[in-house]
Amino acid sequence: MTLYHFGNCLALVYAPYHMAYKFSGISEYATFSKCVYAGGLYIFTQLCKMLLLATFFPDYDNTHASGEYDVFLEILKATVDLADLLGLYFAINAVPGKGHAKILTAAIGWACAEVIITRSVLLWVGARGSEFDWKYVRSCAESNVALLQHASTAALVWLWTRSDLPKKHFPIVITLLALSPYRNLLEDAIGSMLGLSTWALLAVRAMHASAVGLTALAMYAVLAQQIGM
Repeated sequence: MTLYHFGNCLALVYAPYHMAYKFSGISEYATFSKCVYAGGLYIFTQLCKMLLLATFFPDYDNTHASGEYDVFLEILKATVDLADLLGLYFAINAVPGKGHAKILTAAIGWACAEVIITRSVLLWVGARGSEFDWKYVRSCAESNVALLQHASTAALVWLWTRSDLPKKHFPIVITLLALSPYRNLLEDAIGSMLGLSTWALLAVRAMHASAVGLTALAMYAVLAQQIGM
C-alpha cells in the first residue's frame, strides 16, 4: 500500500511535467539541454537568494521560531524573489527560436529543478511511510500549480522584453511582474482573513495562477497576431 501511494505521488508530481515537455512541441526543437540550463539557473538563483537572506536578514529564523510575525520583514524577504525574474530572463534569452519555445523551455526547466529539489526528498522520506497522509497528495498538487505559475511568469518576462508589445499592455505586464514575488504573501493573507483550509488555499493558488496565466496568454496571442508568429 505504501509503495502504491508513493508511486501515485511520483506520478502526480512528475507526469504533468513530462507531458508538458512532450506534448507542448518544444521537444521537437531539441531543447532538453536548454531545460537543463534553465534548471541550473534556478539552482544558482536560489543559492544567491540564500546568500542575500543570510546577509541582510541574519535573525529571520530566530524571529520566525519565536512566533512573531513582522509584516514589513516578510515583505522585504519576499522582495528577494525578484532574483527569480532575473534568472528566468537569462533562461529565456538562452533559448533560440520562437516565443512559445522560449517561454515553455525556460518555464519547464525552471519548474522541474524546483520540484526535484523541493519535493523529491519529501516524497522519498514521507510518502513511503507506513501511513497514508493527504498532505503528500496536496504537496504534489501544489507542484502542478507551481508549473502553471512559472509558465505565467516566464510569459510575462518574455512579453516585457518585447519592444513591439502594445503600449496598453505594458502597464499590465509590469504590474503583474512587480507583484509576482509577493504572490505567496497575498495568497496566505487571503487564506488567513477568510480562515481557509489548506485545500481551499490550494484552490485559491490555482485560481490565481490560472488568472495570471490567461492574462499573459491573451497578451501573447495579441502580440503573436500582430507580428505574425
